[in-house]
Amino acid sequence: MKRVAVIGAGASGLMAAYAAAKNGNDVTVLEKNEKAGKKIYITGKGRCNVTNDCPPETVLENVVHNAKFLTGCVHAFPPERLMRFLEEGGLPLKVERGNRVFPASDKASDVTRCLENYCRAVGVRFLFNEEVRSLSKEGGEYRIVSSRGEQSFDCVVVCTGGVSYPLTGSTGDGYAFARDFGLRVTPLKPALCGIVCDMSELSALQGLSLKNVRVSARINGKEAGGFFGEMLFTHFGVSGPIVLSLSSLLNGTQDFSQVRILIDFKPALDEETLDKRILRDLEKYKNKQMRHALEELLPRSLILPVLAQAGISPSLFSHSLQREARGRLVHALKFFALRPLSLRPIGEGIVTSGGVDVKQIDPKTMQCKTSEGLYFCGEVLDVDAFTGGFNLQIAFMTGYAAGNSIH
Repeated sequence: MKRVAVIGAGASGLMAAYAAAKNGNDVTVLEKNEKAGKKIYITGKGRCNVTNDCPPETVLENVVHNAKFLTGCVHAFPPERLMRFLEEGGLPLKVERGNRVFPASDKASDVTRCLENYCRAVGVRFLFNEEVRSLSKEGGEYRIVSSRGEQSFDCVVVCTGGVSYPLTGSTGDGYAFARDFGLRVTPLKPALCGIVCDMSELSALQGLSLKNVRVSARINGKEAGGFFGEMLFTHFGVSGPIVLSLSSLLNGTQDFSQVRILIDFKPALDEETLDKRILRDLEKYKNKQMRHALEELLPRSLILPVLAQAGISPSLFSHSLQREARGRLVHALKFFALRPLSLRPIGEGIVTSGGVDVKQIDPKTMQCKTSEGLYFCGEVLDVDAFTGGFNLQIAFMTGYAAGNSIH
């Protein structure tokens, strides 16, 4: 039996604590907040998208950084096993669009309660309002100095999260612990965040929500990737699920002047079909100005910006629109361009990109290669994924890998 400290009672910490304790270890969780799972409570708009009902290969396809590192643990603890684990723990689940998995109750608090119950059933001890101030190794033991004193352990699992949503307690503590042990921490960047755009001519779009559109990014004219689904225009630029995922492809960008974001408002129609649809509308409203002739095709607030990008006067009567101008209109509808300026601050990112360099971590056990008994799990690692439940899946499976390897 080993004395194990788990620093952080988030998704990876709770899973690591349970897995270590079920192996017969003496496990203590030290959490700076007054309760467990504070970040879990705000995920999925308070509903908690716990995972994605997909095979391991699909999880890896949705990992942005260091997918190869996660190959072993996703096969050892895939979404199917996580879902079974939660349901056996008394948490009914449901699967929604995009294979996103939520608690049937739509309450994130039920996820935390399920995990905490699992932990308490195998004897995990929780110390809340316990902020770890330093972590060191003396002889064969790890010494933790916290807000309440000092304790010694045989193993320590660091599950402190990133630096996103700092009010949940994610303030980068784990990176400091890693550096104290000589580990490299890769640059921290926002992931899954809104994108700031030049909205000087698009202020009327603020608050507009769009479904079934495709958003993509081009860097120096080359497509970096794209996503289909929902998006939102905001006071600063764009947000929403597909924009959040797109941001993770742009967080290594130094010069946003070389980036363009393109929106396809009608991805189900190719250009020829869309042109025929426009012709029907123009015929139907042939005696109306263009600003009114597209009201069946687009939300009203989008019409003027689209006409502007197509170089078409809003006051032009639709029967006067020439074929060449109609081609520009089709192009504006399929490739509506936004000029991004930056990503939103890292504190607003759903997750943190960057972290403890995974080259220093054993991918099967999450143990530090240079310090036996020291483990890193979840968001503190340099791994992140797109939206859809994949980041929580990473937290759970890396936590399980660490805890389960401690005997």
